[in-house]
Parts: sequence; C-alpha cells; structure tokens
Amino acid sequence: MLIYPAIDLRGGQCVRLSQGRFDQVTQYGEPEPQLRDFARAGAEWVHVVDLDGAEAGAPRQYALIGELARKGLVNIQSGGGVRAPAHVEMLLNAGVQRVVIGSAAVRDPESVRNWTAIHGLDRICCAFDVRETENGWEVAAHGWKEGAGISLRDALALYPVGQLRHILVTDISRDGILTGPNVELMRRLCAHRPDLQVQASGGVAQLSDIPALRETGAAGAIIGRALYEKRFTLEQALAS
Repeated sequence: MLIYPAIDLRGGQCVRLSQGRFDQVTQYGEPEPQLRDFARAGAEWVHVVDLDGAEAGAPRQYALIGELARKGLVNIQSGGGVRAPAHVEMLLNAGVQRVVIGSAAVRDPESVRNWTAIHGLDRICCAFDVRETENGWEVAAHGWKEGAGISLRDALALYPVGQLRHILVTDISRDGILTGPNVELMRRLCAHRPDLQVQASGGVAQLSDIPALRETGAAGAIIGRALYEKRFTLEQALAS
C-alpha cells in the first residue's frame, strides 16, 4: 500500500482543514520545504490539493503546483477545481503525474471517461468525498459545500470495469480531526470494486491505522494532519 503524504494549498501555504470546513484552517508554512522533507523521508508520491480551486470551482494555484512538480523530487497527484480538459492538460503538462478529478466525476462522467481514454487510466484519479446519510453514503461536490445527489455506489457505477483505475475516497466526517480512518467503509468498497485502486483518505491518526487500512485491500492511504502534528514520522509510516 502506497503512502501519500498530503499538501493542501490555500493562498500559497500548506494548510489543513477540519471536516472540509474552510473556516477551520490550520497553517503549516511553505509548500516547497514540506515537499523536500517528504522526498527526503522516502515518499514516492505526494498528494497536492488546490483548496482555493476546489472552493472556486476553477484553478487558482496551478502555477505553484507546476513549480512543485517541476522540482522532480517525487511523483505528484494533484487536483482542486479541475472541471475542463484544459485544466487536466495544464497539470499534466506542468509535470503532475496524476490528476485528481472531484465534482466533475459525478457531474460530468462522460467527459471524465473521455479523459481517461485520452491520457490513460494511470493519469486520472476520481475523488469521491462522502457523508453518511440515512440512505447510505452520499457524494459531496463543490468543495464539500453541497451534496451531489448521488450515492457512492451509484457514482462508481458511472465507471464500468476498464474505464477507471484510481479512486480516492474521503469520509468527510473524519477528515482532519485525527479520529481514525473509516476502515469498514474501505473494506466494503474494495470488496465491491476489486478492479479499482482505492486510496483511503480521512482520519489517519496513529501508526496502527496504516496496517488496518492495508488489510482492507486499499492501494493507498493519504496522510495529512497526523504528519504535520508529529503523531508519527513519514519514515515510520512508510515502514509500518
């Protein structure tokens, strides 16, 4: 299972949100030194999010993300506000290895399927940020500010086997608050769609969370606040 340390960007700074709330922000400094620290620790991939873009629904920090990608220190997957072919191409041309698609994954699946056909299955990752409701897990959209009106299961059905490879699933209720990941959700998801490479996001708080996620069949785990608040080191996470 790959470990993806996270860099969330807002106003050019590394930040973490609590449960996706833009009024609950903690700042952690400049992104380039953080990227270099992750690379020195042995990271193969880093997950970079343009939070301003996610909130605005259009690119806002892609120039900075391109600068980070061109350092060539690690593989970068990145998204935030990706809505159009030009956004995808901008990131790929800047050196990003994989583009993360959020709201468009459920709002415009035909276009997203086309992007995977053009650029390849390994260059696109669909992010499904979910909240539990009475009717199951609903996908959120537009920077987590509203429900997309579709369940996670139905959202995945928009991508038949062979038309998508990488997905990222965040339990919004656990994101950025160090309460532990939703292991059961990941287990069910990996069993439901074994054709997909699932990245688990939200809640990792201690080293024992990592093998727990690995046992679900998840292909990756995104770790943010736990690293920034030194609950454990990236070296420990990679070795766990």
